[in-house]
Amino acid sequence: MLRSVRWAAAVAAGLLMAGCSSGSSGGGTEEGKASSRRPSAATSSATGSAALPSSLTSQKLDWSRCKATSDSAAPGDEWRCATLKVPLDWARPDGETIGLALIRAQASGGSGQRIGSLLFNFGGPGGSGVSTMPYYATTVSALRERYDLVSWDPRGVGASEGIRCRSDKAIQAAEPIDATPDTPAEETAYFQDAADFGKGCEKAAGQLIAHVSTTDTARDMDLMRQVLGDSKMHYFGISYGTELGGVYAHLFPKNVGRLILDAVVDPTADSVGHAKNQAQGFQRALDDYLKSTGQDPEQGSRKIVDLLTRLDAKPLPTSSGRKLTQTLAVTGIVLPLYSQDSWPTLTSALRAAEEGDGSELLSLADQYNERDSSGHYGTTTHSQRVISCLDDKQRPTLAQTKKLLPEFEKISPVFGDFLGWDTAGWCHDWPVAGEYDTPEVSAPGAAPILLVGNTGDPATPYEGARRMADELGKGVGVELTWKGEGHGAYGSGSDCVDSTVDAYLLNGTVPKDGKVCS
Repeated sequence: MLRSVRWAAAVAAGLLMAGCSSGSSGGGTEEGKASSRRPSAATSSATGSAALPSSLTSQKLDWSRCKATSDSAAPGDEWRCATLKVPLDWARPDGETIGLALIRAQASGGSGQRIGSLLFNFGGPGGSGVSTMPYYATTVSALRERYDLVSWDPRGVGASEGIRCRSDKAIQAAEPIDATPDTPAEETAYFQDAADFGKGCEKAAGQLIAHVSTTDTARDMDLMRQVLGDSKMHYFGISYGTELGGVYAHLFPKNVGRLILDAVVDPTADSVGHAKNQAQGFQRALDDYLKSTGQDPEQGSRKIVDLLTRLDAKPLPTSSGRKLTQTLAVTGIVLPLYSQDSWPTLTSALRAAEEGDGSELLSLADQYNERDSSGHYGTTTHSQRVISCLDDKQRPTLAQTKKLLPEFEKISPVFGDFLGWDTAGWCHDWPVAGEYDTPEVSAPGAAPILLVGNTGDPATPYEGARRMADELGKGVGVELTWKGEGHGAYGSGSDCVDSTVDAYLLNGTVPKDGKVCS
């Protein structure tokens, strides 16, 4: 099933799918259960880190032509790749190191126009910046005139010690597991699958599993800033990348330059709160979609619930020979809600399913799960689970989750049951304890940070932008609202949003807090 806290908290769904674990996630752990393996002490300081060894701060990056990977072709000639050494454990910066994969396209304007590096994180957690940055470059072409466009695979992701917890064969074998179990037998299968997934992650990651938190990555970012030669951090964070940006600002407020946070995660919500937020956000987006087709949202939702109920009892056949299960159908419905341009695709897929053919919804689910035509799955969701379960301290029990289900179903008749069950399942029997209930993002003394909220955002509902602004602190968080649809705002068709963000990043022009683009 899908990640409840960040169902796919990533930039445009067509560029990067993050948030859907393969098969079921399972749940029902005892509160706080974890092995003796502990996370690093990366959160020990709220003001920065001690002086780092020169072997880290003085390293020279060897930029060379980027190579093709198993999941993506080599980018164009303007892109160069390098590897940055960072401490495995930030509590021991002079100890063992790991390598982070970086990608960069240098500023296209003259040297006198260059501002510095602009780092991008596209969400997840678990999304690969190295593979996504070249695709996103056309969206931010105006920014490249004065910035080097830089992204990276965070620790535990892609080419940076990327973690694969389960084989392709095992992922597909888990497809029939019900992510909203109805019987004791289904509950047992759900929980066992989750426990098996966690064991696979621990085996694949080894000691790295305790050192892939958002705080670890924020510290990596500041070392990256130093090695790139920037006195200030200029950063564009999208979706989960906004949480990462907020954590960075908290740890290094004096190093904040120009930070854009688009599709903002609510930093005041714990894992159950995030699941409720997403239930509201996806139902809101579905209601808007249904209205656009001339349907009453309540009646349209009921029709979809009836379809899912039938699929729970009897999965639909598809042209591939695989079956469209209830869980895969929900995944397929979620994907087109990320972009209004994809709404017609959802109409077609739902119509086909009502007529007895699950092929189109299965194809959408496969796109979301990064499954190609040969049956190979990407690892975004593996990395996402490893990172988020190290971040999240909350471990709802099965009994607690069952008590919450009626509230989830009231918030969203279509998505509530799935997101409610996932709160118990995502980090069930996880081998490492989580670090916090909610991230600390207060950044007193930091330069103004621009937050962009979209009123129709399904994955990171609009209310999160205001809450992030409040948590960052007075004079730091500046909110910009777009009355639009889909996940994220910049590059989504609003000249008002794009010009405001460009003016901030290129000229340092801070808009009035509360500005609205319609």
